[in-house]
Amino acid sequence: MSQTLRNLQKSRQGTPANAVSFPVMLEEFKGEIARALPRHLSPERIVRVALTAFRLNPKLADVDPRSIFAAVIQSSQLGLEVGLMGEAHLVPFGSQCQLIPGYQGLMKLARNSGLVQDIYGHEVRINDRFDIVLGLHRSLMHEPLKQNGFPAADDERGAIVGFYAVAVLKDGTRTFYALSREQVEQVRDHSRGYQMARKLRKESPWDTHFVSMGLKTVIRRLCNLLPKSPELAMALAMDELNERGETQNLGVAEAIDGSWAPVLDEQPDDPGQASDPARASTRKPLADLLTGIGQALSLEALDEAYAQAEDAVAGDDLERLLRAYRSRKAALTPPSSPSSPIRGVVNNASA
Repeated sequence: MSQTLRNLQKSRQGTPANAVSFPVMLEEFKGEIARALPRHLSPERIVRVALTAFRLNPKLADVDPRSIFAAVIQSSQLGLEVGLMGEAHLVPFGSQCQLIPGYQGLMKLARNSGLVQDIYGHEVRINDRFDIVLGLHRSLMHEPLKQNGFPAADDERGAIVGFYAVAVLKDGTRTFYALSREQVEQVRDHSRGYQMARKLRKESPWDTHFVSMGLKTVIRRLCNLLPKSPELAMALAMDELNERGETQNLGVAEAIDGSWAPVLDEQPDDPGQASDPARASTRKPLADLLTGIGQALSLEALDEAYAQAEDAVAGDDLERLLRAYRSRKAALTPPSSPSSPIRGVVNNASA
């Protein structure tokens, strides 16, 4: 391991006052980025794209900058750019940063594998013509409502009723995956990210970008059925961890030397079981949950870390979690600022 990497791992963390900021870290360790990148990628461009993505999401300032750095390295090794292109996103997850591939990124990796000629997805609206035939001779037909030969405006085409994705394999074979709106919403409701947003009364991507999330849902399921490159398999596994509400535990050293790999438990047949608190408690030790609360750098990050951990514990463990939350909150709250409990947390604990 290089001395610069050792310095990166030992960079001071703790309170916002003494933490090394991500922009400073990114510039200081640009050499490590260059050594970790595939030859066709420029470290200058990666730094510029990463800084833009960081500045567009103010909440990233509240997480460990080393985890952001690791996510940027991992994204670059997959061949995806974070930020505005929609290929991958830097998303706060308690005190850590998660790397979440977008549907554009999944399609890019499928094409880059050399095993897929083309892949695409569309939403279907109520006034479109749409038909699926399954069985021995499968077929899919979609004709959007037209005006002057072009697809009509979304308002004229009507409400969304479903989504589909199509892939053309290397030998010309075509395959597809389709879900109704109700099926997509069922997937959404089982997503831990969506559940946490509802619990914290925050907007989620499902609220602000429903079409994109619906497309990602069918494209991800189609990609799971396709022949995969290691990069596509990695991206799908990272996305699956996010859907289950589990931390990716991205490490800087592992991201740089390419040894990091996501660890997935066996997926249950019932997607609702993936978010079962009893299953979550067996996957994540109490010590890790307490560490996440202790590393929170802002009250908002603390509230989110507690809400994520609360469903995974019960009994005495919940009491320990609550004490750790109160202790960290006292440390983060200025003396002149009144303390305000999490919605439904302190009152429920004292009831």
